[in-house]
Amino acid sequence: MRKILDGTFLDVWRASISWTFLFVAGCMCVLSRSNLRRGLVYGAFALLIFVATSFAAADVPISFGIIFCMSACTLAYALLERLHLAPRGPVAGLVLLALFVVSLGVTRGFVGVGPLTVDLPASLYATDRLSWLGFPGPTFESGDYYPVLPYLLMYLSGASFNAWWKGRGYPERLRGPVCRPLEFVGRHALAFYVAHQPLILAALWLAFRA
Repeated sequence: MRKILDGTFLDVWRASISWTFLFVAGCMCVLSRSNLRRGLVYGAFALLIFVATSFAAADVPISFGIIFCMSACTLAYALLERLHLAPRGPVAGLVLLALFVVSLGVTRGFVGVGPLTVDLPASLYATDRLSWLGFPGPTFESGDYYPVLPYLLMYLSGASFNAWWKGRGYPERLRGPVCRPLEFVGRHALAFYVAHQPLILAALWLAFRA
C-alpha cells in the first residue's frame, strides 16, 4: 500500500495539478495584452529560481521547472500569434490533447501509448543540451522538470479552446465580480506562486524549532 501511495498516487496527484495548471495558463494567454512581455517575466523568475535553489543547496537545483515551462510556452504562443498560426477551436484543442498523451513518454525515450510505442533516437539523449526541450541528457537532474515537450501541447490545447470560447462570447454571469480576494490572487498569481513555498517552509521550520 505504501508503495502505491509513494508511486502511482503521487504521480496522479502531481499530474492532476500540473496538467490543469498548464491548461488553464494556456486558456489565459489568449486574454493577455502581451504574451511576449509575460513570457520574458516568467523566464526571469525561472532563472531566479534556478539561482536560488542552486545556492540554497537544500535539494537538487530546479532546472527547467514549471515556471520555465510557462515562459517557453508563452513565448511560443506569442510567436505563433505573430505568425498568425495560433491554434483555435475545439478540434485543434482535442488534437493537441491527443498529441500530448502520445508524447508523454518523450522524456523517457519514446512516444506512443501502451503497446503502440516507438523509441526515439538515443542521440537525442546523448547530451544535456536538449534537456530543456524534453530530451534529458545522461547527467541531467532537476528538482522540478517540465520541459517544452510534451507540455507545450497541453498549453496550446488550453489556448485553442479559450480562443474558441472567447470568439463565441463568455456567459454574462462570468463577467461580474465573484470573489474579490481570489481576484486579487489571480492578478498577482506569479508573486503568490513564487512566495508560497518559502513561506510554508519558513513556517514549518519555526513550528518544529519551537
